[in-house]
Amino acid sequence: MAREGKRLNRSFGWLAALGVLLVIGGIVGLVYTGLATLTSMLLFGWLLLIGGVVGLLHAIESRGSSYFWLAVVVAALNIAAGVVVIRHPEGSAEALTMFAALLFLTGGLFRLVGSVVVRGPQFGWTLLQGAFGLLLGLLVLFDWPDSSRYVLGVFFSLALLFDGLGLIAMGIGGRRIVSMVTPTAPTTKASAGDQE
Repeated sequence: MAREGKRLNRSFGWLAALGVLLVIGGIVGLVYTGLATLTSMLLFGWLLLIGGVVGLLHAIESRGSSYFWLAVVVAALNIAAGVVVIRHPEGSAEALTMFAALLFLTGGLFRLVGSVVVRGPQFGWTLLQGAFGLLLGLLVLFDWPDSSRYVLGVFFSLALLFDGLGLIAMGIGGRRIVSMVTPTAPTTKASAGDQE
């Protein structure tokens, strides 16, 4: 039991250490938002490319199945999108920023209209969320394409920061729980007294 507790303590320690690295990466990304935007786009492009290659290999393995051609088309689209994003990260960032702005606008508008029409128990919060989404979408859209240099980098960095904080909390909390339920090993003085 004590050995298992040590192993769990070590695992939770590694989890907290990974969280610290993610927090550092998030803070660096918030300082250098342009670099974070390019990094996130290149990462996104490589993920699309690798996912497309894996999907194509999987489709080739199951070429006798009914969904073979659909899998090939999806894999080819992923590969093509990955190549485009990797070769043109700035243009891809502009397109994704425009898409994000439109999502904020439509989501905010639907929340505003829905909160006014339904007037449920969470009317104030829904109205505030809708207004915030609409405002954010308008701010990003009015500054487009310049906003594409920092918007995605800020989102990527904030995601790293909050994921890192969550991992740190899980690691510290897990170590505390393990220390509470793991029996402590007897001290050497007590064991020496027992031998006498």
